[in-house]
Order: sequence, then C-alpha cells, then structure tokens
Amino acid sequence: MTIQPLRLLGDPVLRTACDPVTRFDDATGRLADDLLENVLLPGRAGLAAPQIGITLAAFAYNVDGQHGCVLNPVVVEASGEYDGPEGCLSIPGLTACCVRAMRAVVTGVDRHGDPVTVTGTGELSRCLQHETDHLRGVLFIDRLTGQRRKDALAQLRSPVRPLSREAG
Repeated sequence: MTIQPLRLLGDPVLRTACDPVTRFDDATGRLADDLLENVLLPGRAGLAAPQIGITLAAFAYNVDGQHGCVLNPVVVEASGEYDGPEGCLSIPGLTACCVRAMRAVVTGVDRHGDPVTVTGTGELSRCLQHETDHLRGVLFIDRLTGQRRKDALAQLRSPVRPLSREAG
C-alpha cells in the first residue's frame, strides 16, 4: 500500500472543481485502490481525490464498517437536519459543529463505470456530503455561519491547534 500525502488548507487543488472520470482503465482502478486503502487508515472517514492532489471526481468512505469508492458522485437526495462536529483531514486540528442533511443519497459509478448508489444517515450522510463538496472545491468551513464560522476562523489563525481525527 502507498500512503498518499494529504494536501492541506491553502493548497489550490482543494479549491478546484474536479473533472468527471471519463476513462475506466488501470489508472482509474489505481486511483480507486489508493483512495480506499488510504481511507481505511485509522481515524479516517472519507477521502476525496483532491486531498491527494488529483482533480478527478472520486472519493472513498469508511463509516461504521461501510466502505467503498464512488466516482462522479452526485447528491440526489438530502433530507432532515443533522447538526454535529465535523473535521477534515486537510484542515488538521479543526473541528466545528456543522449542519448537514440527516439522510443523503449519492449516485455515481464504480471503478468499472457501473452505476452505484450509496444511502447514508447520520455520520455516513455527513461523510457523503462532505466528500462530494470536496469535488466542487468546497470545504466544510465554507458551510459554517455566524459564531461557528467566527470561532473556526479564529481557531485557524491560532498558532497551535490540537490534531484532529475527524472526517475527511
């Protein structure tokens, strides 16, 4: 297994909208393998391709024993409200409460181009939304408002932040 280095806040790749995956070849299979192998490391819930420097629409998830990889994901359904702590591997040490949909359905394709659908509630829903956002250049801190946003930005400016093991 190759542990991929993570791109961190400030790297322009994290703010770049990803291109769709159009070729389903060995390179696509290696990308899917890399994402899956790296998301299965301890303390990781999700990992999007831009977080390892690749601007293709792909992410892997690993929440409550459910794991997989989705290429060209689209959130086709989101319902309810789920408020709770969220973090990001690309913003180590920062955790903030963020409102997400309680239930989310993502459709896309697998490494071979075959259709896949992933339905999640709670933390899996949060992860699916978080990782799909990454593919559009959106970070969870962009979803924060009011005092939560102010507190998160202040924490980012702080010279010392504790390491976080929250969602990717």
